[in-house]
Amino acid sequence: MESQPKKIKAVLLDMDGVLWRGSEPLVKIGALVEGFKNLGCRVCCVTNNSTQTVAQYQQRLAKFEAKIEANLIITSAEATAAYLSDHYPSGAKVFILGEDGLRTTIRQAGFDVVREKEDLGVRAAVVGLDRDFHYQDVNQAVQYIQRGAAFIGTNPDRTIPTPSGPAPGAGAIIKMIEASTGLDAVMIGKPAEHLYQLALSRAGSSPAETLMIGDRLETDISGAQNLNIRTGLVLTGIASKAEAEAWVPQPDIIAEDALQILEVLTANDGKLI
Repeated sequence: MESQPKKIKAVLLDMDGVLWRGSEPLVKIGALVEGFKNLGCRVCCVTNNSTQTVAQYQQRLAKFEAKIEANLIITSAEATAAYLSDHYPSGAKVFILGEDGLRTTIRQAGFDVVREKEDLGVRAAVVGLDRDFHYQDVNQAVQYIQRGAAFIGTNPDRTIPTPSGPAPGAGAIIKMIEASTGLDAVMIGKPAEHLYQLALSRAGSSPAETLMIGDRLETDISGAQNLNIRTGLVLTGIASKAEAEAWVPQPDIIAEDALQILEVLTANDGKLI
C-alpha cells in the first residue's frame, strides 16, 4: 500500500524563467509568495544565477511585493561560499571568474578574492557567469587550476533565458576551461546536491515535504528528483510541454506557470497528489 502524500512544508522557487524573464515578471510574484505562505509553506528562492547578491535579490523581490528572508534566498554564489567555508580556512585565496555578485558573496564569506593579478597560494578557482569576461580571465583560471587550485563551477547552465531568447550561461564558460585543463569542475548549483541540501537545511524540511518549482528539466527537475524532492515544471522558461512529458520520470506536475501550481496545492489542502 502506497503511503499518503505529505503536505508540502517548503517550496523552492527558481527565479529566472519562473518568477521573471529579464526584468519582466512572469506571474504576480507577491500573490504567489503569499499564497504559498498561506498554505503554511516556507518559501525559498533558489537560483543558479551567481551575478547578484542576496541583498540585491531581496530588493528585486520587494519591488514585486514579495518578502523573502535573506537566509531563504539561496543563489549559486551563496551555496559556493558555503562549500568553500566547509573546505577551506577563512582568509584563503580564491580566484574568481564571475561578476560582482559572486565576488562580493565570496568576499563576505571571509575569503581573499583574487581576479586578474598573478597570485601565489590560490586554493580554488571559482567560475560563474561573467557577461564581460576576456580571454585573459579564462587563461588565468586555467593557469591556477593547472598549478593545483580546485576547479569549482557555480552552475552548469549552458544558457540563460532572456527576452530575446537563450543566451550563453556559466556552463558555456566552464566548458571552455574544462576543455583546456582536461578536468571537470566541481559543480555547486543545480542539479548538484549542494544548493539543494543548503535549501533543505535552511527551510527545515524533508525532501518528501518539499516542492521544487523550476523551468529546466536537466537542472531544476533532475537535481530535485535525485534527492527525492517533489517537482513542479513550469512552461514559462526553457522547457517545452513535449520535453516535459517525455522526461523520465515525469515531474509531479507540469503547469503553465507557478500560479497554476499554487492553485493545485490550494485545491488539495497543500498536498501534491
